This record gives sequence, structure tokens and C-alpha cells, in this order.
Amino acid sequence: MSDQPPAHAQFRYFDLVMAAFVVVLVLSNVIGAAKISAIEVPFWPDGWWPAEGGVFIFGAGILFFPLSYVIGDVLTEVYGYARARRVIWAGFAALVFMAVMSFVVVSLPPAGSWTGQEAYESVFGQVPRIVLASITAFWAGEFVNSYVMAKMKVWTKGRMLWSRTIGSTVVGQGVDSLLFYPIAFLGVWETSDVLLVMATNWALKVGWEAMLTPVTYRVVGFLKKREGVEIFDTDTDFSPFAAREGR
Repeated sequence: MSDQPPAHAQFRYFDLVMAAFVVVLVLSNVIGAAKISAIEVPFWPDGWWPAEGGVFIFGAGILFFPLSYVIGDVLTEVYGYARARRVIWAGFAALVFMAVMSFVVVSLPPAGSWTGQEAYESVFGQVPRIVLASITAFWAGEFVNSYVMAKMKVWTKGRMLWSRTIGSTVVGQGVDSLLFYPIAFLGVWETSDVLLVMATNWALKVGWEAMLTPVTYRVVGFLKKREGVEIFDTDTDFSPFAAREGR
């Protein structure tokens, strides 16, 4: 194993992990973001936050959007920051393409025989402010997550994987939430509601990451063994705009 493999190194699973990252990211914005769900919490005391009246309300996207951060951690841990940077840009491009095409398709005049336009708009209609918030928050949060992950790996000398997967998510999801909710909803919702939802969803996302720690360990162990690498970003250009893959 080496600190940095050659820039031309061929990896067996990198493209599959990248595809998984982009798919999870796009789907979380297509089928998760628009739905508000509610579940009953039978034993939760009435009036206790955050489940008012024994009912917990949450955005459905929270079920799998955090998986993009888990996969981002795996990418940085196994393949290094420089290659994770490429994947983040691929995800960013996919989000922009999705937003543009959603707007175009929804805006096309429907045929007279088609009666689904209203339902289509309710699902795929894009609010420009929320699109801007989502793309901005993703870009900044993922780069911060990957940076913290890479730096902590060097600081811990590759030990205590759990500390950097959870630690990087605490910071990365914090940046994501601090950007998304004010950009999307400040002035639309009450400020107290923005702060409450921001804090609640951040805590849930971090908790989800922590619960998936055993899975992360297995995936990272499998990929490192199969790829034959152990990358430490000791001499990496951490600029999001750097062009070289290997560094």
C-alpha cells in the first residue's frame, strides 16, 4: 500500500462508488425533498420536542440524503481527497442538469389529452430559491466533509475511522444545514422554525451517519483490500478548483 498511487492508477471499484454517490444525490433531491412525512411515536410524552402530540414530522429525503455523505467519506478514506473532489464535481453537475431539465420539462406545454400536468408540477416543479440553496449547500458541505475527513486521517495516522467519519459529518452537515435552510426559507418561514428545523435535521443526519458506522467499516475494509491502497493526503492541494487528480 502507498501514500499516493500514481495519477494513472486504475481502480476496480472507483467508478461504481462514484455512480452510487451521484444516484443517491439525485434521487434524494427528486423523490425525497418534496415529501413531508409523519410517524407516530407512541411512547413520546405529549408536548415534548421534537414530536409534538406524539407525531414526528420530517422530510422524507432525510432517509437517504445522508448516504451521500457516507459514500463521500468512503471515497475520501479509500481514494483520497483529489479523487473525491472529482466525484463531488460530478454530483454538482448532475444536480445542475437535473434542475435545468426539470424546469424545461415542466414548462413544456402539455398535450390536450394529457391530464397529469398539475401533479407533475407538484412533484417536479422547482422553486429557484430552493434549487439554489440545495446546490450551494451540497457543494460547500461535501467539500468541507471531504477536507475534514482527509485531514483527520493524517492527524489520527489512519486509526479510529469512526472518529473522522462522524467528525467530518458533524462539520460537513453543519455547513450544509447552515447554508440550505436560511437560503431556502429565511423570510418565508418564521425564523424560529428555520432554526428549529435546521438543528433537528442536522442532528438526525449526524445520528444516521453514526448508526451506519459498522457498514462504513465493512465497505472501507473491502475496498482498501481489493484496491490495494492506503492514501494519506499529506501533500494534496485542497482547493476545490485544483485540476490534478492524483494530488
